[in-house]
Amino acid sequence: MAAMSAAPPDEYLVRYTPTPQGRVRSRTIGRDHEHAPPVVSLMGMAVSDYLMPAVSALAEGTQAHLVDLPGLGGSGPATQPLDVAGYARSVCAWLDAAELPPVVLIGNSSSTQVAAHVAAMRPHRVCALVLASPTVDPTVRSWPRLLFFWRRDSQYPLPGLQQQHTPEWVRAGMRQLLHLISVHLKDRLDDVIGTVRCPVLVLRGDHDRISTEAWARRIAELAADGRFAAMPGPHSFVWASPTAWCEPIRLLAAEARQCDSPEGTRD
Repeated sequence: MAAMSAAPPDEYLVRYTPTPQGRVRSRTIGRDHEHAPPVVSLMGMAVSDYLMPAVSALAEGTQAHLVDLPGLGGSGPATQPLDVAGYARSVCAWLDAAELPPVVLIGNSSSTQVAAHVAAMRPHRVCALVLASPTVDPTVRSWPRLLFFWRRDSQYPLPGLQQQHTPEWVRAGMRQLLHLISVHLKDRLDDVIGTVRCPVLVLRGDHDRISTEAWARRIAELAADGRFAAMPGPHSFVWASPTAWCEPIRLLAAEARQCDSPEGTRD
């Protein structure tokens, strides 16, 4: 499948929210909908602009937010070196400040790990969790294997994606990128997902070379209320087909509306 050259939305609201971990940039598309929870998508591995077409597609049915992590994308510098749980705490602080109704929280690639921590830390703010292209698959949980399979995945034709990523990778800098990969390799999504109480949807591109189908299905099985759906394309299937995830996420959101959100927080 050739990549879809979808443009970002013509209009969106940009906010900068202070958190203890650093100032966080968010971009908001669409309007509140009485019958649909808002969706909050987290950036990928130091990159977020590539998600704008896919987040914009979600905004046709509800209000959608794209959140950058401290030190990355358009956010301010991190106040200290952060591990995955530290990045999650910045998202928790953003959710607390935003005062949204319970959201459908979406992680893509490395941010699936961050999103899972957020859902565990703030169960009253997350009514459903989407893990799109989850990481880190045990088969690639080392630097050499991760680089090998990332190169294999990159062979799938995605015109324009490299050009989209490069400025954000340059902005992050090599030192921060190496730190980011290191902390994600140490974090285990399979240890966290069992503590998530809300419904969980795991999405995987059928040509993904970084996350295997067996791993993605295993994560869904480990969740208290999990399900799996296959998507067309590679690890970055959201760039190849920005609308592909809309229907399964809409169905998950409709299901989540029927459930009561648990109270309480955990840090």
